[in-house]
Amino acid sequence: MPALTLPPGSAAELAAFAELQARLPALFRHVFSDPLAPRTVVVVPGLSVDPEALAKVTGALHYEERQLAMLMLLRLPNTRIVFLSSTPIEPAIVDYHLRLLADVPDARRRLVLLSASDAAAQSLTQKILDRPRLLQRICTAIGDPAIAHLSVFNATPLERTLAVQLGIPLYGCDPALSDWGAKSGSREAFRRAGVRMPDGVERLRDDRDVVGALAAIKARNPSLARAVVKLDHGFSGEGNAVFSYAGCPEEDAERWIAGHLPLNLAIEARDLGWERYSAKLAEQGGIVEAWITGEGLRSPSVQMRITPLGDLEFISTHDQILGGPSGQVFQACTFPADPVYAHSVQALSRRVGEVLRATGVLGRFGVDFVSVPRGGDWEHYAIEINLRKGGTTHTFQMLQFLTQGRYDADRAEFVTATGNVRCYYATDNVVSPAYRRLTPQDLFEIAEQRGLRYDSKGECGETFGLVGAIAEFGKLGMVAIDTDTDAARRRFRRAVAVLDEEAAVTPPAA
Repeated sequence: MPALTLPPGSAAELAAFAELQARLPALFRHVFSDPLAPRTVVVVPGLSVDPEALAKVTGALHYEERQLAMLMLLRLPNTRIVFLSSTPIEPAIVDYHLRLLADVPDARRRLVLLSASDAAAQSLTQKILDRPRLLQRICTAIGDPAIAHLSVFNATPLERTLAVQLGIPLYGCDPALSDWGAKSGSREAFRRAGVRMPDGVERLRDDRDVVGALAAIKARNPSLARAVVKLDHGFSGEGNAVFSYAGCPEEDAERWIAGHLPLNLAIEARDLGWERYSAKLAEQGGIVEAWITGEGLRSPSVQMRITPLGDLEFISTHDQILGGPSGQVFQACTFPADPVYAHSVQALSRRVGEVLRATGVLGRFGVDFVSVPRGGDWEHYAIEINLRKGGTTHTFQMLQFLTQGRYDADRAEFVTATGNVRCYYATDNVVSPAYRRLTPQDLFEIAEQRGLRYDSKGECGETFGLVGAIAEFGKLGMVAIDTDTDAARRRFRRAVAVLDEEAAVTPPAA
């Protein structure tokens, strides 16, 4: 049976979790830092978010495949990976990732793939916890728990329970501190760090709070045309809604806002009406912020980690490319962030990181900004903290593991092991209805025939992800790696042109 079964959320489980987490400093010091040290990484790549929000993400089940980038860890000769998924991953997709490790002949032997065989729109972690025999198979695959740890997309009480039942520490933030990754908690961290953020109000619980907050920021800035309402735990911009002040009178504005709240509020998420949005606000809480505008507006982000030894480290920077009805949904990114402001947002993020470290936060986190050029410089507004892996995590891991390089924060550049500078353009939203004519195997054959591959000698090329979604949804992901961001964009566009061409071709009859 699993290593330990205790009532979820009980004092006994919390104590057991704290004991497991106390192992992390020694594990980090002696195992993480030694590429030759034996270790087991249990990867649970599911998104433990609101099931209703998850159901609105096209091909959400296949987002688990993004963390197949972690298979590149098999380059470390004594590392074993236990990779979980909701449903079995198509062998061609696994083979594709292992071919990226062609110079590591025993990689497959050190990989264990396990599945819950459950496609429901539910947390993968919950699916695992509901299946005692699957838990036992994971425990068996782990071997020595003293050299193992759990890697997850985001840490909730479910992942805490899983760590305890498996008897291994979770390399991630204690779920008890998850408020620092909520929209309200983010604003509190920014305030403590002395980092500029949009004018706004947090800790809102109902419609009346939202009306009051919208009226307050309008009173402070009478020329404000729009504001954004955000659910505290909204995912990828889907919990946001834009309120228009068009027609708002100067006198008795709060009464006018109360009467126009549903009418003037454009909700980002598809098929989410005001009544359901209001109910989610009551469940989660939320914030209201002034809408930041400006010619040349950008959205950079900084990824960092707080190690088990208490060190604060930069992982990467990105420029996010946003879309959706109001331009708030993450669509793609370039790496690294523009050098004209990369050091500035790094410095601001370090101040936020120091606040988070003081509260006990551990592991990866990201800080998102909205940045506007003003008078020859840039104004940066901190928008949110993500205490989890994100849409840029797997893309950066792919570059990092393929090149065995690192992000040099002093230079704001990525440097490969051979000393070359590399950049990328990446997205999980290469979408076309025509792609539904292709299977994963078709895609890999096209990539091989048309030269859409990563060249380990030149340290440039394309890699594909989210491939399981191609036949069902006409959707896949891509990382285009090149010497600079402009070259990476051109490489990406050429690859998409090839896919469009191939998807339009009707194969000859057999």
